[in-house]
Amino acid sequence: MNVVFMGTPDFAVPSLQALLEQGYNVVAVVTQPDRPKGRKRELAPTPVKAEAMKHGIPVLQPVKLRDPAAVDEVSSFKPDLIVTAAYGQILPKSLLAVPQHGCINVHGSLLPKYRGGAPIQHAVMNGEPVTGVTIMYMAAGLDTGDMISNVEVPITDEDTAGTLFDKLSVAGAELLRTTLPELLAGRIQAVPQNEADATYSPNISREDERIDWTKSSLQLFNQIRGLNPMPGAFTLLHGEVFKVWASRKPADDERTNGSAGKVRPGTVLQMTDDGLEVATGSGSIWLTHVQPAGKKAMSVSDLKRGTPIAKGTVLGETN
Repeated sequence: MNVVFMGTPDFAVPSLQALLEQGYNVVAVVTQPDRPKGRKRELAPTPVKAEAMKHGIPVLQPVKLRDPAAVDEVSSFKPDLIVTAAYGQILPKSLLAVPQHGCINVHGSLLPKYRGGAPIQHAVMNGEPVTGVTIMYMAAGLDTGDMISNVEVPITDEDTAGTLFDKLSVAGAELLRTTLPELLAGRIQAVPQNEADATYSPNISREDERIDWTKSSLQLFNQIRGLNPMPGAFTLLHGEVFKVWASRKPADDERTNGSAGKVRPGTVLQMTDDGLEVATGSGSIWLTHVQPAGKKAMSVSDLKRGTPIAKGTVLGETN
């Protein structure tokens, strides 16, 4: 059986490895074009491309998959099945019709919740206690295809988007291992999604990154960890971008009143070696790892030794 695999980031690599380990004939890999990385902005292969090159698999990197020439190039490998995982482009109808066993996608959520490009970040930012991976048939809509199988993965208080990416990446690959033989043998009946339960998770915008101090301390805790390790949450300190990479989950008293009282949201209440306590719309939150403009990320204790932030400073102000 000829399989074309389509994926781009680290999340997709274990799924490609699973196909190879199970002996499927991966005839080509389709991934996004190389992007500049690092301070020197040198072109770097995507993680999926790097893995494919290890195995001598032909790699295609169309700028726009919907271009007829790109569809023809993928079709020339005569795939019986197309498997995608975090590829980053929507497959055109003309390509969906090519493989006799269809096109399936390894998606990082429990569909129909969190369709779209950033399901993992949004699940953490929304404080979900559980998420998972769904394998589904691809359709013309955005993550609307019939569901083939899924697996649940708990979200702990210690999870960030980064740790959850890793967990779901492994879970998705294992689900693919167990699902494909059953699917190809005709022993799985795909189930349509319930549109009434559908939610969407668009790609992260700049506004998603901005901290709104009028929100509750628990909401901000979830936002901060949902944007770690990238792109990171931010506020302003003396008018300059001040990144916030980690915070402590608020205790019950910190979520309601705590030290904040009726202080203006965004006001620094105290700075200690344990962190920076900031008033929120409901209670207070302790920031533990931050990044001032022009500097590297650091613990608040390190920042305190070099550039302490005075009590009463209001974060988020333009001046």
